[in-house]
Amino acid sequence: MTAVDERQRDEATERSRPVAAHPFVSLSRAAFKGFVRDKAAMFFTILFPLMFLVILGLLFGDGGSSQLKLGAVGQGPVLTALERSDAVELVDVASADEAEQQVKAGDLPAYVAQRGDDIRLRFAASDRTQAGTVVGLVRGVVSDANVRATGQPPQFSLDAARVEDESLRPIQFLTPGLLAWAVSMSAVFGAALTLVMWRKNQVLRRLRLAPVRPMTILGARVTVSLGIAVLQGAVFVGVAMLPVFGLRLSGSWWLAIPLLLLGTLSFFAVGMLVGAFAKSEEAATGAANLIVLPMAFLSGAFFPIDQVPQWLQTLSLAFPMRHLNEGMSAVLVRDQGIDAILLPAAILIGFTVVIGFVASRVFRWEDS
Repeated sequence: MTAVDERQRDEATERSRPVAAHPFVSLSRAAFKGFVRDKAAMFFTILFPLMFLVILGLLFGDGGSSQLKLGAVGQGPVLTALERSDAVELVDVASADEAEQQVKAGDLPAYVAQRGDDIRLRFAASDRTQAGTVVGLVRGVVSDANVRATGQPPQFSLDAARVEDESLRPIQFLTPGLLAWAVSMSAVFGAALTLVMWRKNQVLRRLRLAPVRPMTILGARVTVSLGIAVLQGAVFVGVAMLPVFGLRLSGSWWLAIPLLLLGTLSFFAVGMLVGAFAKSEEAATGAANLIVLPMAFLSGAFFPIDQVPQWLQTLSLAFPMRHLNEGMSAVLVRDQGIDAILLPAAILIGFTVVIGFVASRVFRWEDS
């Protein structure tokens, strides 16, 4: 065999060999497979926070957004006007006696019966607030009908319009807050436990000796955390938008995606700091819980932050979850624009840089 033939054979052999994947791709794939195969991690990352959304969403329901049900007996302009009202849902009842029995039994808060010009209103006395609402509503409709019956123009005019307030339906409040909590828990626990286990099993030592740059290792793990955060966001929003919960996204909902990624980076830095000090999985888990749970309660993830004392509200401004929660709430459900996330995004970036720098200075490849 000539030298030319040998060279051609060697070139063909080189071409037939599979191309080795880039270390970043290989590490990312390995980290993602490890996450998928860890059933406990899958449960506490995806299903456990989702359980809170489902349970709290079902408990609170529509939070007062439902219409007031009134029994309706007979026909007439008053009942027609009540039927057109957005605040009332009329339930047809065959007779006044039957309607009164339903009110006494608690099945209806009140009923209105119209027979010619006679209007009868009967309401339950157990709930004074609801009774006052019913009486005021029906009295207003009757007064308007009386004015119309006279054929005279009304002396006073009412200009009524809807104003968007700061209140939210329970599912609108819960979704951004619980999503922020879920993302923070996933990022902190994922980074801390991975770092502790890799150091304990001497994976970090082998990676240090391998021809792989530290930034490649870090980048692969961060990429997996960001992918998991996007998956969490899609699952949370998808479940919350089911008819049983009824979440409605604002037109600028997509602005929550970059904020979600920045929040993940912030909490990943926290997890790296925890993993740098913890010597065991138990210690890392305890430290992560000690950080994430109080932060969630003081950042408005489970209940409105304005219900806590003022000094705690001021303290919560130092927590990244407070800014992540408020930013995502602004663009997901309050229909605010990019201006609403500029400050939260800047704070999350600053938090990531500071905590990430501290974590890099105390990072250890091996247990001392």
